[in-house]
Amino acid sequence: MDWPYGMAILLVLMMVGVPIAFALMAVGVIGTATIIGFGPALSLLGQTYFDNARNYSLSVLPLFLMMGNFVMQSGIADDLYTAANAWLRHRRGGLAMATVVACGGFSSVCGSSLATAATMSKIALPSMRRYGYPDGLSSASIAAGGTLGILIPPSVILIFYGIMTSQDIGSLFLAGVVPGIIGVLFYMIAVRLSLAAGRIDLPREAPLPLGERIRALKGISGTLLLFAFVMGGIYFGVFTVTEAAGCGAAGALVLTILRGRLKPAETFATLFETAKMTAMMFFILFGALTFANYVTLSGMTSDIRTLLGTLDSPLAIILTIFAIYLVLGCVLESLSMIVLTVPIFYPVAQAAGFDLVWFGIFVVVVTEISYITPPVGMNAFVLTSVVPDLRLATVFRGLVPFVLVDLVRIALLIAVPSLALFLPRTM
Repeated sequence: MDWPYGMAILLVLMMVGVPIAFALMAVGVIGTATIIGFGPALSLLGQTYFDNARNYSLSVLPLFLMMGNFVMQSGIADDLYTAANAWLRHRRGGLAMATVVACGGFSSVCGSSLATAATMSKIALPSMRRYGYPDGLSSASIAAGGTLGILIPPSVILIFYGIMTSQDIGSLFLAGVVPGIIGVLFYMIAVRLSLAAGRIDLPREAPLPLGERIRALKGISGTLLLFAFVMGGIYFGVFTVTEAAGCGAAGALVLTILRGRLKPAETFATLFETAKMTAMMFFILFGALTFANYVTLSGMTSDIRTLLGTLDSPLAIILTIFAIYLVLGCVLESLSMIVLTVPIFYPVAQAAGFDLVWFGIFVVVVTEISYITPPVGMNAFVLTSVVPDLRLATVFRGLVPFVLVDLVRIALLIAVPSLALFLPRTM
């Protein structure tokens, strides 16, 4: 089966609601069977599942998921928002800025954009409404801040990318730190742009004394130490990424105990959620690897490489890939987009001379935009499901300045690759 037919069948299956894992596996197996026969295709399927299921390095995924779930159980979200608000409340748009910072902090230990958006909407939105913030700005700051969950480590998407491209996950985590911080700063700028564009005059609170600001950090000190311990251990080579994941999960459990939140019912729910998410992620990953076998055998990568090779420069190639991602982001959610496109594009990017660690960060930042752009802006849909009186159109209108600064961030990342590669190169 020629690859254009395979891609068309895959997109149709996804559009009619077939889970992405099974759609990838079905197209991968059938497409491979038409090339090498059903017997070898089924053998290749079994080998793919067997080899990867017993791959020790894959244990990093459930361990980091457990770490994030225990941190959420510890109730850190309220403390993060309180601490951010203590330092930013006196600035124009301070509550929205505090929301962005809190989302960035929460996502750094949660690893999920959707969970960040859902959690922070319950905490930050009532406070911003109370102080007269318009719903467009309030919801946009939560939805955009939530996208940082797939970039700031530990990131499930970066783990997927590392496994699919055989790149070091620790290097990918470190590469995401600086672009993640830039993302927080740019979203704070977007808040000011929103206020200026809408000529919105908001009340400012009196700045808190320095002592009270420092005391506000007490509630998040454990989480900051946990993040520094995990990322510092990876950076200085104290332990591998898998060992860091185990230490992070154990540290999150200790943090939950110290905060008095280790209740049997909640703990069982946390462990069950971790197991359920792990099973789902593994099925998606194995389906993507099965589809990658078909991509290789069908010649899709070489055909696309030849097509993009007609462009004049590596910059033209990366801008074309960027444009393709923007279009796909309008019809696919982020995880589907990653597992569908990475097997196709990463060999092309490698052949064009791009560093694959940098390319991973580029793909994730581009994918972040798909979380907040219509018609499939998942974070916007999460907000409207959690807050029923919030209109989807209001959220998308408020997100316009945030999408614009994201485009600037992409341009900056392309122009200055060292923003992503500096930390990994100093490991």
